[in-house]
Amino acid sequence: MISKSTIENVFETARVEEVIGDFVQLKRSGSNLKGLSPFVDEKSPSFMVSPVKQIWKDFSSGKGGNVVTFLMEHEHFTYPEAIKFLAKKYNIEVEETVQTNEDLAVANEKESMYLVSEFANKFLNHTLLETDEGKAIGLTYFKERGFTLETIKKFSLGYSPNSWDAFTKEALGKGYKLEFLEKTGLTIVKEDKQFDRFKGRVMFPIQSMSGRVLGFGGRILTNDKKAAKYVNSPESEIYHKSKVLYGIYHAKQAIAKQDNCYLVEGYTDVIQFNQAGIENVVASSGTALTPDQIRLISRLTKNITVLFDGDAAGLRASIRGIDLILEAGVNVRVCAFPDGEDPDSFAKKTPYDKLVLFLEENAKDFIQFKASLLMKEAKNDPIKKADLIRDMVISISKIPDRIKREVYLQECSRIMDISEEVLFNTLAQLDKKELTETNKKFKEEQKAFQVHKNENAASNAKIDIQNELERKIIEMLLLYGDSIEDFEDVMIKTNEEGDFIEVKETNPYKVYQRIYLSLQEDEIELANPIFQAIYTNLINYYHQNESFEMEKYIMQLDNEIAQEVTSILMNEEREVLHNWESQQIIVKQKDKTIAQYVTETILTLRWYWVNKIIEELKTEMSTQNRDDNSETLSMVMDYLGLTNMFSKKLGRVMSRYS
Repeated sequence: MISKSTIENVFETARVEEVIGDFVQLKRSGSNLKGLSPFVDEKSPSFMVSPVKQIWKDFSSGKGGNVVTFLMEHEHFTYPEAIKFLAKKYNIEVEETVQTNEDLAVANEKESMYLVSEFANKFLNHTLLETDEGKAIGLTYFKERGFTLETIKKFSLGYSPNSWDAFTKEALGKGYKLEFLEKTGLTIVKEDKQFDRFKGRVMFPIQSMSGRVLGFGGRILTNDKKAAKYVNSPESEIYHKSKVLYGIYHAKQAIAKQDNCYLVEGYTDVIQFNQAGIENVVASSGTALTPDQIRLISRLTKNITVLFDGDAAGLRASIRGIDLILEAGVNVRVCAFPDGEDPDSFAKKTPYDKLVLFLEENAKDFIQFKASLLMKEAKNDPIKKADLIRDMVISISKIPDRIKREVYLQECSRIMDISEEVLFNTLAQLDKKELTETNKKFKEEQKAFQVHKNENAASNAKIDIQNELERKIIEMLLLYGDSIEDFEDVMIKTNEEGDFIEVKETNPYKVYQRIYLSLQEDEIELANPIFQAIYTNLINYYHQNESFEMEKYIMQLDNEIAQEVTSILMNEEREVLHNWESQQIIVKQKDKTIAQYVTETILTLRWYWVNKIIEELKTEMSTQNRDDNSETLSMVMDYLGLTNMFSKKLGRVMSRYS
C-alpha cells in the first residue's frame, strides 16, 4: 500500500493541466483550458481544465475529477497505479507498506494482464542486452539497422530466445499465472503444452499514451518462408490494434508542441526518425488506418503529415487513409520519398537539417498529391481522368468545414483544368445523397425522441428548478464554505395586529455554518440523492477539518460523487440553456457579495419548498369536503404570507398569489 504522505505529496506536486496536456491538446479559454473530449468523438471542444481549481470536466461524457481520476478514466489505471505514474513523472519517491495476500487478490484480470506484459517487456529487454544469444542475434540486428544503444533503451527493444518456452518458463517461475500469459497472447497453450508466441524474434513493445505496455510486435530474423515476417500480439482486454499507435508515448509531447504529427507505416520508421531528431512521429503498425487512431492523434493536433514509401504500390495502398483523416476534420499533407526509399532508410542516411528541409519542401497538400499521383495513371485517357476527378471530389466531400471544401474545389479546378461549376455540381449531388440519408435517419431518431420528450417534459420542468437550486447550494459549499462572511439574520415575527414583520441583525458566520443552520431550520433534505450525499459529506468534512483543501477533499470521494462535485465546480463553464431568472432561480452576479448570494439562494430554495407545500395542501383541499377545509385553508394562508415575505425580500411580486 502507498503511504499517506506519498499520496499527499503527489497531490501537492502534480498539476492537472500538465498531466492532461500530455494526452489532450489544450488551449487557453479565459482562466481555464479547453480541448476536445478524449472520451467521445466530437468536433467542438467541451473538455475543460481548471488550473486554479485543479480539476477537469468533460461535458460530453459527463466524466470529471482531479488529476488522478483523469488517469483512472483515460488510462484505466487503478488508484495506486495513477499515484505511481504521477510520482514517476514528478520524481517523487514512493513509500509503500507491505501488501497482504488480500491486497494482491484484489487486482482484477485486466491489471494482471498489464503486469504480465510489463514483466515480459523487462525480460525481453534484459535478454537482448544481457545474454549471449540476445547480444549475438538481436542486438547485432538492431545495430545493423543503425540503432544506437540509447535508442534501443529508449524504445525498450527486446529479443525473445529461440527456444519453445524460455519466456513462459521464466514467467511461471516468477509466479505469473498461465491464464494471463495466454490471454495476453504471450504464450500459446495447446492441451498440456505451452509455447512462446514470439520465439526467436526481435521485439517491439507497443505502449499506450501513458507508457503502459499493451502488446508486442515481433520480427523474425531467419528466412523461413512459412513464418510471418512480423507477428503482433492478438486482440485482448488491453490490446486493440485499431485503437493503438506505435510510438505515441514518446511522440505525444512533440506532436502537441510542433502541432503536427508525422504518420508512418512501421516500427523502424518511427525509431529511425526519433534517432534522427524528429520525435513527433507515430505508426499504424502495418494495419489500415482507423478512425480511432486518427481520433487519438486529433487529441494532440489537427495536422497530420502522411509519409509514404516511394513505391507506387505502397502509395496506392496507403492513400485510402486520407479520406478517413479528412472526414475527421483533420488537415492532411502528404510526403513521398524517392523511389526505393522509405522513412527508415531515408532518415538513416540524411542529417537532421536536410531531413527537416526535405519534409518541409516535399509535403504537399493532399489535393495536389492525389492529383499528381493519379494523373500519372490517367495520362490522356478521358474516362480515367473523369474517374480521377470524381475520386477527388469524393475526398473533398468528406471535409466537414464548408469553407475548406470550397477552397479545395477551386484548387482542384485549377489543377485538373475543369470548371468550378462542374465540380460544385458534382459535390452538390454527393451532398444531396448524403443529406437524404442523414435526414431519413434524423427523422427516425426525432420520432423516438419526441415521444420520450412529450412523456417527460412536464415532470422535467418541475424537477429542474429544485435541482438547480440544490446544485447552487453545493456549489457555494465547495467554493465559499470555509470563508467567514457577515450575514443579516432575518427573523419573521408577527406584531400585535397579526401582521408578519422582519427583525434584522448582522452576525459573522462561516458560509458552511450558515447554510447548515438554515437547512436544519427547515428540516428538509435535498431532493437529489447525490446532492444530499455530497451535502452530508461536505458538512462532516468541514466539521472535522480546520481548513478546506479542494484536492484533498476530492481525493477521498468515491468516483460517482467525485464526478458530480467536479461537474458542479465547473458549472460556470456549462452552457445554460434556460433563463433561470424567469424561473425564480438566483444566478450570482459579480457585484453581489458572497453573503448576499448565499442568503438569496437559500431564500429562493425556501420559497420553492413552501410553494410545494402550498400546492400539496391545495390538492388535499380539492379532495376534502368544504366543511373540512377550514384548517387546511388557514395553513395555506399562513404559507402564502411566508411566500409573500420571501418574494418581497427577493425583489419579486408573485403574480399568481397576488
